[in-house]
Amino acid sequence: MNDRPWTAGYGARPPRIGAAAGADLDGRRGPWVTTRIVVGVDGSPPSEAALCWAAREAERRRAELVVLVVYNWRTSTVQIQVSHEFGEYVRDLAMSIMEAAVAEARTVAPHAHVHGAAVFGEPVRVLSEAGNDAEMLVVGGRGSGGFARLLAGSVSVQLAARMPVPVTVVRGRDDDCDETDPVVVGVDGSASADAATGLAFEEAAQRGCRLVAGFAYDVSTPPWTAGAPAAEYDTGRIQDELRAALVGHVARWHDKYPDVPVDYVVDQGSPAAVLTRWSRHAQLLVVGCHGHGATTGALPGAVWLQLIHHADCPVLIARSPENA
Repeated sequence: MNDRPWTAGYGARPPRIGAAAGADLDGRRGPWVTTRIVVGVDGSPPSEAALCWAAREAERRRAELVVLVVYNWRTSTVQIQVSHEFGEYVRDLAMSIMEAAVAEARTVAPHAHVHGAAVFGEPVRVLSEAGNDAEMLVVGGRGSGGFARLLAGSVSVQLAARMPVPVTVVRGRDDDCDETDPVVVGVDGSASADAATGLAFEEAAQRGCRLVAGFAYDVSTPPWTAGAPAAEYDTGRIQDELRAALVGHVARWHDKYPDVPVDYVVDQGSPAAVLTRWSRHAQLLVVGCHGHGATTGALPGAVWLQLIHHADCPVLIARSPENA
């Protein structure tokens, strides 16, 4: 099947900005900064990829970047007692990771305004509170032990499912993405897909790239008795009708961003499988967190979960206002 069916082309609340209780490295704040992006890092390669992506995104959006390292000494579900010396060691390690991350972010995006903090606590709670009123929360796809486990897949999943703001899970080939590759958005007519479409247009406009609006439909073959012919489908007619509906769903956002070129693509297959395939040639994949499952081709809530584990590019997950 075609991978690219479009034309090639200490339990404390996390600190507020500038109030990291000694952990904030830079109190500067440009007058043009009106929003902020929060990124969780842990020293693992996936979180480094998330950091670099978030830094570039903050620079594009002229937003402030808050780099958070969340640390504790919980092993599984058991809270262990530690000596003062060990606690100091873990805190110093978290600080060193944070400082290195802030320096890296400033190298990647020299015009971005970057702040950092190392916060003791549970990763999901701390990152949720820090990102609750941010423009976006960014995390890595999965960790690989040590501090990396703090941003393992389960944390990404919990954050993506509960946050009222967009969450980007950076995974796949982010460093190898071609700037000419499109932003891809999955559309199904739901409120969350509409929110995703708006974000996708915004991202494409900021990046100066095309947008691919895609709809995937999965025609299930109904059971039939022995000897009875299988149902026949006029694939061309179905795709024409679905494409017309797709154009209608996207229309108001295209009117708002008329300079963004749009490809409309309808493909047969499960939404997760189709979008995963398209992600191989996209620089960003945008989906809603909760689609509806009442109609064939709907983008159900499970789709985003599959994508943050299998997509080959960063996945931006949008929430509809009613689900925020």
